[in-house]
Amino acid sequence: MPDSIAPNGHDTTRQTKANQANSKLSTGPSTEAGKSRSAQNALQHGLTARAIVLPTEDPAAFQLHTQKFLDEYQPKTPSETELVKSLAGATWHLNRIDRIETALFSDAQQDLDLVRQFRTLSSLSMHRHRLSRQCDRTRHELREIQNERRSSEHNQLYKAAKLLEMDKEKGVPFDPAENGFVLSTEEIETYIRREARADKATKAASERKYRASLEEDEEDEEQEEADEDDR
Repeated sequence: MPDSIAPNGHDTTRQTKANQANSKLSTGPSTEAGKSRSAQNALQHGLTARAIVLPTEDPAAFQLHTQKFLDEYQPKTPSETELVKSLAGATWHLNRIDRIETALFSDAQQDLDLVRQFRTLSSLSMHRHRLSRQCDRTRHELREIQNERRSSEHNQLYKAAKLLEMDKEKGVPFDPAENGFVLSTEEIETYIRREARADKATKAASERKYRASLEEDEEDEEQEEADEDDR
């Protein structure tokens, strides 16, 4: 292939080959100052990178990290799922800050001067504070929308349970969809059984408390009688 000549008279083909050859000989910074700047740039990149998972991090570890949050919060709507994933991403970044801080004081980073270390620590503190606030806001918003959903679900189950019990007494079939409920008959019946057990447990606790109170009264009366006999 003949060499090409640029309008300025330079041999572009030979220059490209020379650049490629030089790039193969490059092994990164060789001086201590160069290594220090490279290390500092790597630390800063870890702080400001927009990517959730960096090329140096394990995507499988991030997936496991996210799954733990999904298992904990059990989101049931797209909005809840997005908030949980946002929380997982923010905590992943917080964990990265911890790793960067540890690396900053490792033997490999001892060549960083004090000014650079102080700047990096200040940057770490700023990013940690921002991410911590983001986590707090996300948790608060997630709790609010999940509480609203659970309250709505409870109200729907309560109304559906009353209608189901009424239709059972009348001996007619009950269709949740025809009554405006996005619930299955099994879900409604499970709710009825759970509420019945809770009501039974509450009554049993009240009876135990009442019996304990009677026993205490009897003990007090016996003590008073004993005191009178002693007089």
